[in-house]
Amino acid sequence: MIRRLRRAMRRAHRRPTVDLSHPARSPLGGSVVNCVVYEDGRRRPGDDDAREALRRVRKEGRGFVWIGLHEPAEAEFAVLAELFGLHPLAVEDAVQAHQRPKTQRYELRGEIGGARADVLFTVLKTCRYVGHEDIASEIVDTGELMVFTGPDFVITVRHGRHGSLGPLRESLESRPEQLAKGPAAVLHAIADRVVDDYLAVADAVEHDVDAAETAVFSDNPRRADASRIYLLKRELLELKRAVGPLEAPLRALAASPLPPVGHRIRPYFRDVADHVARLNEQIGTYDALLDSILQAHLAQVTVAQNEDMRRITAWAAIIAVPTMVCGVYGMNFDHMPELRWTYGYPLVIGVMVTACLVIHRSFRRNGWL
Repeated sequence: MIRRLRRAMRRAHRRPTVDLSHPARSPLGGSVVNCVVYEDGRRRPGDDDAREALRRVRKEGRGFVWIGLHEPAEAEFAVLAELFGLHPLAVEDAVQAHQRPKTQRYELRGEIGGARADVLFTVLKTCRYVGHEDIASEIVDTGELMVFTGPDFVITVRHGRHGSLGPLRESLESRPEQLAKGPAAVLHAIADRVVDDYLAVADAVEHDVDAAETAVFSDNPRRADASRIYLLKRELLELKRAVGPLEAPLRALAASPLPPVGHRIRPYFRDVADHVARLNEQIGTYDALLDSILQAHLAQVTVAQNEDMRRITAWAAIIAVPTMVCGVYGMNFDHMPELRWTYGYPLVIGVMVTACLVIHRSFRRNGWL
């Protein structure tokens, strides 16, 4: 895989300069969502291609480039990887997706201003709460978002049907003082938006957990569905896989001098890390509550089954009395005096009815019926 990426990068290096910002002429095809240059926190007018935008930014020594992509192919992304000097391992993870949330530091393949530079590769899981009319449908829909944060560029790679960064870009452009802090400010805004989505999903899942608890402890607990509870636990596990591994990388970004994250932006990452820690506790609480709800539901089902068996047993005992009497008088022996007695039939019927009523009353008194 790495050899193929390197060969694709070498082939891309021999190609002439192309316009990466125009999908129709770009070797990246339709995977490029946007290519924008920011200077002093403001969007620079014009539509430069990625190569020209990066050249101007590095020549002038100010501003940065933000390129957004959606599910690029291996050969497509190799062009940008060669242009920006991205590490092949990070490129492979960005193209293949299905990565664990993490933050890794790589050395850029090349120099900027005569000095070596580093790039951060961050993987985030995006989550969205979806409708679930069908019991087999998903409750939490997940995707992936990879962010390459360099000293003068940000490259975002999105996988999945949701998690668009368009609204986030507009929000950042309305706050130039924050965007002026550089590429690390974009990384923080993305992480903050992803965590906010986690909180919204957790709040929605909380309503589902409350509904499941209400159904289990209602007057008719049989309305509760164990499949629904299992689905909630499975989707909660999916949310936990997205949120759990993210706390440590965010703590590292907030506490450690990790270029290109400067000291001005680190407190913002600390705030996001605190939100993730609270969210992890919240998810753990929901998981424990679902375990209790499931156990209570299974216990109620067992109790209901026992009650049904007691009712069936009680009625079987009541029916056994006339069955036994009818069985005795159905043997047709010759020497049975009651067979020719005038009051034999009403007496037997009265005995059976009386015995059945006495047994029925006894079962009612003991709570079996």
